[in-house]
Amino acid sequence: MTLENATDPFAQFQAWFAEAEAAEINDANAMSVATVGADGRPSVRILLLKGLDDRGFTFFTNTQSRKGDQLSACHFAALTFHWKSLRRQVRIEGPVERVTDEEADTYFASRPHGSRIGAWASQQSRPLDSRATLEQAVRDTEARFGETVPRPPHWTGFRVVPDRVEFWQDREYRLHDRILFTREGEGEWAKGRLYP
Repeated sequence: MTLENATDPFAQFQAWFAEAEAAEINDANAMSVATVGADGRPSVRILLLKGLDDRGFTFFTNTQSRKGDQLSACHFAALTFHWKSLRRQVRIEGPVERVTDEEADTYFASRPHGSRIGAWASQQSRPLDSRATLEQAVRDTEARFGETVPRPPHWTGFRVVPDRVEFWQDREYRLHDRILFTREGEGEWAKGRLYP
């Protein structure tokens, strides 16, 4: 599917994502996630895309983290995928919703045991006095749960429901292709071209 002929941003993203998974050495699903707190200060970090369907783009995190606090204060986020080897970028913006408990439980159960332990042991984004304190928290958590580690109540997923999706393709002399989709209604998208 060529960018010029794209009519659906989800289908176009899935086509580019499949190419990125084949071309990128590490983590084709890595994305920058930008949020804004109640104080109006933006914050951005790299996370991994863990789900994509016609509802939106899903990632998982600790709700007590800085990003969790910001998503609670301002229910919007922006994502950026940059696939350097393909010379492409996709920018996504929209409101954020929490996934269902069932979705969060299913994904949490699929994570490696150590990652499930870490979700309990780490007080994400809070000050830590030493590595030894974290390692002790991991040992204590392993002793508490053993092999069966339930999902913590403060750990879930968020879905960005896009209302803007921009595809950027590098072109010679910085005359890049920029195609913007904006949501006009339920399942309806307007498509336009932007100057590079």
